[in-house]
Amino acid sequence: MLPAKGISAPEIQLGLRQNAGQFLLLVLVNAFVGGMVGVERVVLPIMAERQFGMASRAAILSFLVSFGLIKAAANLFAGRASDKIGRKQILVAGWLFGLPVPFLIAFAPSWGWIVFANLLLGINQGFCWSTTVIMKIDLVGRSGRGLAMGLNEASGYLAVSIAAFAAGAWASSIGLRLAPALLGGVFVLLGLFCSVFLVRESHAHARLEAAQHIDMNVARPLSFLEVFLRTSWQDRNLMAVCQAGLVNNLNDGMAWGLLPLYFAARGLSLPEISFLGSLYPAVWGLSQLGTGALSDRVGRKGLIAGGMVAQATAICSLVVLQGLVVWALAAVLLGLGTAMVYPTLLAAIGDVAHPSWRASALGVYRLWRDSGYAVGALLAGTIADALGMASAIMSVGALTLLSGIFVLAIMKETRPARQA
Repeated sequence: MLPAKGISAPEIQLGLRQNAGQFLLLVLVNAFVGGMVGVERVVLPIMAERQFGMASRAAILSFLVSFGLIKAAANLFAGRASDKIGRKQILVAGWLFGLPVPFLIAFAPSWGWIVFANLLLGINQGFCWSTTVIMKIDLVGRSGRGLAMGLNEASGYLAVSIAAFAAGAWASSIGLRLAPALLGGVFVLLGLFCSVFLVRESHAHARLEAAQHIDMNVARPLSFLEVFLRTSWQDRNLMAVCQAGLVNNLNDGMAWGLLPLYFAARGLSLPEISFLGSLYPAVWGLSQLGTGALSDRVGRKGLIAGGMVAQATAICSLVVLQGLVVWALAAVLLGLGTAMVYPTLLAAIGDVAHPSWRASALGVYRLWRDSGYAVGALLAGTIADALGMASAIMSVGALTLLSGIFVLAIMKETRPARQA
């Protein structure tokens, strides 16, 4: 096995402790990635109504359709390309695509420009978030994957929460456009600087693990089509993980695009909507510090299925119950349920996929997962226009419940046996 360029073989070690410096740097970089999307979560749907005069829910959620589709495709490309050319190049390219986004939000003359900005943001998120996930899995090796993914997703979604709250709060004083543009500009510049000058390539760590990994089912390199089919359909565990990821982001797309409008229609102020919009990802982010590591101890399947059921309960309660306090409690439950699922799905992919094609499998999983944003936006927007926002929210809750049941029926436990 050849070491990565610039790193001698004896320096390459697997493990969180052995690679703590680079691991923590990638945690910070992923926080900047999360901040980029967080600045939009509260203000963009309200901006569509108040500044662009849009009434159709489906039309308003068009920015999520463009974001979800391009992010899904970017995930797929990033996973495969990082196997071919390395991780760092894809990470840097992702930040370059994100550079124009704050400017476009600040000065867009029409809603079409906002949709275009979200195409670029989708590439930024797909490239950057995918590679930080892949690089962390590279660094830690087989042990502690759940903890590693919990730390990764916690940093990203805590940043989503902080950025969402800050953008929503500042929008009341400095404007719906200027607040997200200024915050986004800071995040993209810091992320690009760290990625260019501080982050090191981790591909050699994956090759080291592959050399130590014995798998009789991988006698030759898999083609991309073989990885796609195995991840999407042929392997029942990977298929269950992909559908759960899709439905999880389907309901997150609904929460991002529809809930701010739902709360505004029920008389909540922008600061109150910002509070609810940031509470859900805050609980999601913080809880992943525990749920990722917990999946290393108790397994993946139970946390995934239980998390989907918890999300479904929280989503339906937003309609059944009324008032700021009970909606806040529902947001907490939604965050907890998502935290049970999100890092555990990534860890399960790492459990099943061979290191030689793991990055590609992660790209396929994230293709399906983030296509959920587009599916959720189309589904929620269409139902909301036809039957009302409450019906759209309840429909998404029902789909989330069915996804959890599917995991229970199809998936087997994937956590590697603990060493004595």
